[in-house]
Amino acid sequence: MQLIALDDIYPGWDGLDDGVAYVRQHVLEPHARGEVARWQRWDWERDCRAEHSEVDPDRSLVIEGSGIITELTMPFASVAVWLDAPDLARKQRALGRDGDTYSPHWERWAAQEEAHILRDQPSARATLRFDLP
Repeated sequence: MQLIALDDIYPGWDGLDDGVAYVRQHVLEPHARGEVARWQRWDWERDCRAEHSEVDPDRSLVIEGSGIITELTMPFASVAVWLDAPDLARKQRALGRDGDTYSPHWERWAAQEEAHILRDQPSARATLRFDLP
């Protein structure tokens, strides 16, 4: 199994949608065709793409992160998991994990997540749903 965290792909704090489009084009589509997929990690400190990583088409793939469940990505998924949590709990987890780095960007990132939820209805598209405290 191969795991890709979208946190390694989003192109900066305003890049939720662009990160998902990138992973669809550079990972999901080639993987589905049985080709080796190549993607570049986002260097958050330098604000640019960094080294390449490869995805083996013969191994299963898990992609985790906000925004991944959309109409355009679902054809590539055998399972889609939606984790739902209250806004305050989400904020506390994010700031507890990333603290000072995330704090100045919380509102703009949360706005992108909310836009994704309204537009793409990921909870309704998911094959598994879990409510977190």
